[in-house]
Order: sequence, then structure tokens, then C-alpha cells
Amino acid sequence: MNYKLRHIFTKILIKITFLVKILQKKVMARLSVKIHLSKILGEKRMTQAELAKKTGIRAGTINDWYHEIIPRLNVEHLDRICEVLECNISDLLEYIPNKNKKTGKHLILEEHGNRKEKGAE
Repeated sequence: MNYKLRHIFTKILIKITFLVKILQKKVMARLSVKIHLSKILGEKRMTQAELAKKTGIRAGTINDWYHEIIPRLNVEHLDRICEVLECNISDLLEYIPNKNKKTGKHLILEEHGNRKEKGAE
């Protein structure tokens, strides 16, 4: 691949990565768990890189935690982060009740068990 094509491909890849991060953040904003890692790291004057090194968690994963775009919470990671930061899980995570309920009478299951939005039939 020549230099120009590689340069164009790299620019496109960077833009796609940026858009994916924005979409992840919008999806996570609708979730009801707030992650306070950025606040705690600031209070302790610790960088993401330092936390990654001390916990053994990939720097990219720490970055996702920091920006609240982590797709799922890993219990082992929670344990390591809380141990290094000397905090409780409740210091790191905050539950915020959903405005749009997802359980009880609002839950609709498809035949194979996946949830559908109400009225999306």
C-alpha cells in the first residue's frame, strides 16, 4: 500500500474509532450506573497509566472505565481498582434509577429471550 492510501486509511480509522467512542458514551449515558473513577483518580493525584500498572489492567480498559464507556463491569477489575485506590465499590459506582423502566410490567421478552422495547412489535 502506498503512503497516500495508508495515510487516508489511518485518518478514516481514527474517525471511525472516535465515532464508536461517542456512540458508546451515548449508550452508557442511558444506563443507570455512574462510574466515579475520574473523580477518585483526580483526588488521589493518580494517572490512568499508574492505575493500569498497579492493577495489571490494560490501559485501554482503564481508559474506558475513566470515560464511563465500559460495556460491562468485571468483578475482578472492581476488586483490583478498589484495592489500589483504597476505596469501596460504593465510592466507585453509583446507582441512578432509570426514568424508563426496564423490568416488571415494562419487560417484553421475544420468543428466544431477548428484550424488545414496548411497542416495537
